[in-house]
Amino acid sequence: MSITLVNLILAAVVLVLGIWAYARKQSKAGLLVGVAFGLFAVAHLLTLLGMATTLNTLLILIRVLGYVAAMAAVYRLGTQR
Repeated sequence: MSITLVNLILAAVVLVLGIWAYARKQSKAGLLVGVAFGLFAVAHLLTLLGMATTLNTLLILIRVLGYVAAMAAVYRLGTQR
């Protein structure tokens, strides 16, 4: 089992948990974390499908958006009252 496959599985689990947290508690931060890891899962899937070389720029964009979503979630948590 490759590390990319492990990362894909774990990222998908966090995506599901983020959606669950939003559905249960209306936690926008939880949803943002889920979205971030969903984007990471897409990047891992494209890598596993052998498209990393041809879609290099797109993969960078997907990962940057994932990190931005994660940062927004942490900021949201940090500014809550």
